[in-house]
This record gives sequence, structure tokens and C-alpha cells, in this order.
Amino acid sequence: MKQDRRCWPGVVTLAALAVAFAAGRLSVPNGGSATLAGPGTEQDRVIAAARAVYPTVVGITTDGPRGGQGSGVIVQADGLILTNNHVVAEARSLRVALADGRSLPGTVLARDPETELALVRVNAANLPVATLGDSDRLQVAQTAIAIGNPLGFERTVTVGVVSAIHRRLSGERMETELDNLIQTDAAINPGNSGGPLVDLNGKVIGINTLVVRGPVGSGGLGFAIPINLARYYIEDIQRHGRSIQPWLGIVPVDIDRETAQRFNLPTPQGIRVELISPDSPAARAGLRAHDIVVAAAGSPIRDTGDLRQAIRRRRPGDILKLTVIRAGQRLEVSVRLAERPAED
Repeated sequence: MKQDRRCWPGVVTLAALAVAFAAGRLSVPNGGSATLAGPGTEQDRVIAAARAVYPTVVGITTDGPRGGQGSGVIVQADGLILTNNHVVAEARSLRVALADGRSLPGTVLARDPETELALVRVNAANLPVATLGDSDRLQVAQTAIAIGNPLGFERTVTVGVVSAIHRRLSGERMETELDNLIQTDAAINPGNSGGPLVDLNGKVIGINTLVVRGPVGSGGLGFAIPINLARYYIEDIQRHGRSIQPWLGIVPVDIDRETAQRFNLPTPQGIRVELISPDSPAARAGLRAHDIVVAAAGSPIRDTGDLRQAIRRRRPGDILKLTVIRAGQRLEVSVRLAERPAED
């Protein structure tokens, strides 16, 4: 039996705080964002944060080869909803359940397997909108609140902490590699996918995406896509009609200790440039085949995943400074990233 098991929470924890909604009042102006009350105990802040976001969380039910249930969060008052790609992938039709009780047909506006994000549109106006936070300012151990529709239980709230940041998942756990993920111990289950991960200020810091489970009887590790990446995705779709991905233009090969010894390489970690695409940012910057990249923007590059993460944190047009070993000499190469071509 496999010890690790990937589980998309996008197709449906029992609520630790759901009763709190019945106990309190919430006022959200149509088309507006909720504001929180003043500071109190941490429990008071958790309850206030959950109440603020609760009206913006939707349930998504799809019909198709991968039909099932997931979650989403309203990001614009005119019916724009952010969710996960796998929630709506291959959907022939879908319905969106709003917090006010309405069930509306939805349309997939865009989806991107590379970022695991998607946008859904419903024909509605003056909807409550979630406030987006800043995932670049997250601190390990800060409180994290997950809201979604696990196992069909609508708008369930669970509470934990940000367990780690900059996590990367690939291989048998994933259909596509994801990096820079937020890890949380707030319980995430099937149906949470696409729902918000929220901080104590009621701001969305991530989009709950998957859970990795260990042996039977052990808990799972939840992972969320940082909201700053989602913000870029929304802007790209609205401005360009597609997701804009930064591009370096090389074929990298990981270097490990065995490879370094076999080929007498000067470092036991990093990536070796195998090929360079013609007229790519790498080619224009003067990178060469067999260069060894050991750092990007001052951070060590141990493998291809580190380099990919450094690139994904930037936008086309940004300068990425690479530290390269060439013929035994250490060089600094500045590369201006470009938009990834469709065929690359």
C-alpha cells in the first residue's frame, strides 16, 4: 500500500466553527467586502474572519467525465469566481450554489493546468466579494482558516496554522508540478478545492487545492495556491485573455553528487544547461550549453524545481540574475524573462 496518497479536495471536516455563524450577525453590503470588528481574543478574530468571508464562498457542482463537487470564492461583484482547474476540468455543465441560497448555471471563463487555477462566471450582480490578502507576507505558524464544501457539507470552517511556505509537489502526487504552495494543518477534504484559505483579518491568502494523506489513521497535509499567484492569473485573463507565463528558454538537467563525480563537475548540486532555445531570453543573455546554474537572485538552485520556482515568482520583462559556473569560473548573468511561447 502506498504511504502517500494524493487527494484532490475538489470533488467534497466537519465544521469546528460553523455554529458560530448562527450565533452572530453579519452585514455585507451588496457588491461590497465585509469589514471586521475590532481586536479581541484569537477565537473572536477567527469567528469574525470566517463570518466576513462566508458569504463569498460558493459550491460548484459539475457534470461530465470528472463530475463532482468543489468550492470557489467570489472575486468580483459581477459574478466572477475563482476556483481550481481540476474542479471544472472537462465539465459539460456546472451549477454554482451561492450563500444566499440561489443555485445558478455557471460558465468556465478560463482554466490553466499549469497554475491549477480557473475562473467561472455566473450571471449575477452586486455579489459580496472576498478581500484578497498578500501571500508574500505570510509567516509560518500564523493562523489559517479554510472554508469550503467538504464531502458536500456546505461552507464548513476549519482552523489551523500555516505549517510551511514555498512547498513543491510533483511526481505521483500530482498531475502537474506545483510549487510555492502554502502548507496548512487546517483540515482539508474532498470538496474544499477552490475554496479560500483565510487569515485572521478575513483576507484570502490562498486557494485550497489538495491534501496528501499518509497511512490509514494518520492525518493529511493540506496545500493551497498562494493568492498572489491567483491575483496575477486573474489580471492576465482580464487583460490578455490567457495566462501569461515567464520563460527562460533552456532545457535543464539536475545535478546530484553521483553525476558531479561521474563528469567531474565543480558542484554536487544545481542544474546543467542541456539545450538553449534559439532567440530565447537565455540565448540573448549569453547563457551557453553546459553552463551550471547554482543560484538565482542570490538564492541557491539545488535542482530544476528551485529554478522553476524562481522563474514563476516573476513576470515577463523582469530581470533574473543567475549565478553560473562555466569552465570552472563563476559568472553573473542577467536574463530578461519573456512570455512563454504557446508551443514551448
